[in-house]
Amino acid sequence: MALISSKGLYGLAAMYELSLRKTDKPTQIKDISEKAEIPQNYLEQLLVILRRAGLIISVRGARGGYFLAHKPNEIFVKDILIALEGNLSVVEAKISNPVLRLFYDESSEKLENIFNISLAELHDYQAKLRNQLNYTI
Repeated sequence: MALISSKGLYGLAAMYELSLRKTDKPTQIKDISEKAEIPQNYLEQLLVILRRAGLIISVRGARGGYFLAHKPNEIFVKDILIALEGNLSVVEAKISNPVLRLFYDESSEKLENIFNISLAELHDYQAKLRNQLNYTI
């Protein structure tokens, strides 16, 4: 059972890709699609949702594209996932048992805390990956 759908995974990949850009020019959708390995048609749908959520800015025209709406350290993975997935709860059904309801509520809160990491903090995983690759060579 996956807690995050392809929508959330692809959306996070696109946002991470935008966070890596160090330019004042907008990033075109084809570039995001190629780098993040996301089908362009699907990416277009995700970018509309992310724009409506205020996480990215779109620029129209031949030289148009997308920017992050905020600095990478101000955009959190949980906000991206909530925008795309709707919520981060473990259970969507109404639970009548008060003990289980409390358990599921606490589990959902812990899940949200796991994803309370900024796009800038995701860059730390690049260093971890480099260290892992050095050890496995």
